[in-house]
Amino acid sequence: MEKKRTFSREAGRETGERRQSLCTVSKKCGGCQYVDVPYEEQLKKKQRQTEQLLKEFGKVRPIIGMEHPAHYRNKVHAVFDFQKGKGIVSGIYQEKSHRVVPVQSCLLEDQKAGEIILSVRELAKSFKIKAYNEDSGYGLLRHVLVRVGHVTGEIMVVLVLGSPILPSKKNFVNELCKLHPEITTILINVNNKRTSMVLGEKEQVIYGKGYIEDELCGRRFKISAKSFYQVNSVQTEALYAKAAEYAQLTGRETVVDAYCGIGTIALAVAGKAGKVIGVELNRDAVRDAVANARINRINNADFYQNDAGRFLTQMADAGEQVDVVFLDPPRSGSTEEFLDALIQISPKRVVYISCEPETLARDLKYLTGKSRYRVQEITPVDMFPYTGNVETCVLLSRKKSSGKSTKIEIEIDLNEADKRECIGTATYQEIKDYIWEHYQTKVSHLYIAQIKKKCGLDVGENFNKPKTEGNKVPNCPEEKERMIREALEYFGMINKE
Repeated sequence: MEKKRTFSREAGRETGERRQSLCTVSKKCGGCQYVDVPYEEQLKKKQRQTEQLLKEFGKVRPIIGMEHPAHYRNKVHAVFDFQKGKGIVSGIYQEKSHRVVPVQSCLLEDQKAGEIILSVRELAKSFKIKAYNEDSGYGLLRHVLVRVGHVTGEIMVVLVLGSPILPSKKNFVNELCKLHPEITTILINVNNKRTSMVLGEKEQVIYGKGYIEDELCGRRFKISAKSFYQVNSVQTEALYAKAAEYAQLTGRETVVDAYCGIGTIALAVAGKAGKVIGVELNRDAVRDAVANARINRINNADFYQNDAGRFLTQMADAGEQVDVVFLDPPRSGSTEEFLDALIQISPKRVVYISCEPETLARDLKYLTGKSRYRVQEITPVDMFPYTGNVETCVLLSRKKSSGKSTKIEIEIDLNEADKRECIGTATYQEIKDYIWEHYQTKVSHLYIAQIKKKCGLDVGENFNKPKTEGNKVPNCPEEKERMIREALEYFGMINKE
């Protein structure tokens, strides 16, 4: 006689001899590694995972979990295909393949977004729109992307097509909006290349304003189809609250938000800082960031389209001073160029937000091993329940100087040495450390090189040339020149005037 089976919707467990998964396609999909693990156990697993990777840097605080860990994804994507016996289907790629697994509903995705995708699928059948075939390159409908404003309720639908022509476009839009009046904008995105990328370069707005808005951390944000916006709005607020706590802003600081996306972190902390600078490589995201600053009437935030490493290096070379740096790089982590520039510019605090603990551990090792930084606190945040992924927020602070100077005694007949001749050596970093120790002032490599040149010391052929033609090189201020000369005298590189 078969035992009676009971289920827990939250835990995904069955009591009795047999178990049934919360998701019928989880084994093929592979996206939810913990789909049938009770949520409290998921948190314990992620806590242990984070501790194992990061315990050498410091104590890992308890993970911040969700109260309701389901249907949290505000961005939902579906791929379309034609399958024999089923017709047109929508779903997700099978793990490590491009075979489409049909999906009716998903535990992670916003429910309304899931319903819209199913409606698009049914409308495609009735309008006789063919699904795109990756092997042959024929067909029209490739993907559908749905973005939902967590607070505003605004909904964007992006139809990714193999060509820019959607048959009976007006009728299709009317029918879709009739089924789902919550939709506020619809776009056609054209991707006619044989690529694994979902979105192509060309977009066409066919309904509404072409973007949605949402609220996060008390700010309003414009979100376009290609913009990066955290998929879990609830946990993002918890994450950014922790990051702001770590920054310890007083209202006077200069803050850099590296890999800033549409400016969410920068604008969230702008009210507590003196000046905020955001840098992002994605041009569309930068445009959104500028618009978001304007929407929120924030006047102390500037955004730049540039590589984060290159931008911070330029700031360091120009002698710019930064108090706090936020960085939220992609899964691959940051770059050595960026980390070297970070060490050079030497902010008081660094707040590192990571979605990949392994690359985070690599970058922390680089920062703590090559500089005077130490990890002060680590907090994991469960941004992706039911998956094996975890977000981590780390505070690094600059080590305080001991205040002790190391004296160097040199026995040399100064009468025999030319006043401009190099009679001692010191690295650029040693010179910078001396000035910081005595004056708590930062100087750039460029300024040091300029003064070394004035003193007749070798600095290399290209020390004072601009990185790009037409750019001006700043000259060292008189006060910093005096400090640099003092350091050169201290290290015996020039004689005392």
